[in-house]
Amino acid sequence: MTLAFSQSCENNKDPILAVLKPLFANTKRVLEIGSGTGQHAVYFAAAMPQLQWQPSDRSDYDEDLEQRCAQSQLSNLLTPIHFDVAQHWLLDPVDAIFTANTLHIMSWDEVQRFFAGVAELLENNGLVCVYGPFNYHGDYTSASNAQFDQWLQSRDPLSGIRDFEKVDALAQQAGLQLLADHEMPANNRCLVWKKA
Repeated sequence: MTLAFSQSCENNKDPILAVLKPLFANTKRVLEIGSGTGQHAVYFAAAMPQLQWQPSDRSDYDEDLEQRCAQSQLSNLLTPIHFDVAQHWLLDPVDAIFTANTLHIMSWDEVQRFFAGVAELLENNGLVCVYGPFNYHGDYTSASNAQFDQWLQSRDPLSGIRDFEKVDALAQQAGLQLLADHEMPANNRCLVWKKA
């Protein structure tokens, strides 16, 4: 069986790892929300053997995610779990949460639930790292992001590239403080918050 493959994951894994590695140097357990194909989970768990990496996604991604994680045979890569941000967050506390290319797929209601759940799940001083495209002051950062946003909303009107300022306001309401806003390749950002 050929496993699902994301070229964007392959393209962005090294730039994201460069942000995560120093950030997660003292981290013990990371929950990844929206693990998709599992490419990030396998790559990051292998690169950071000191931590336990918990992949998760909605049930429509299960088979490929589970197989890729199992094939890796990494002892610090946990068995993927079913998880939907819109459901109850009945999970053990973690000291970091990572998600890539998910906030623009979620509805705004789900983005709100994401930050509310993160606030409950994170240990004190825990970190949350969000990778993906964002608008600033209501404007697109590139023509390609504007085209991508049109495509997103044509397939699901509730999705779309989020405004950084609105997302940061949600994070602040949840008791999170912005630590960094990294510029990334392909007009993406890597946003890092800390639970105060």
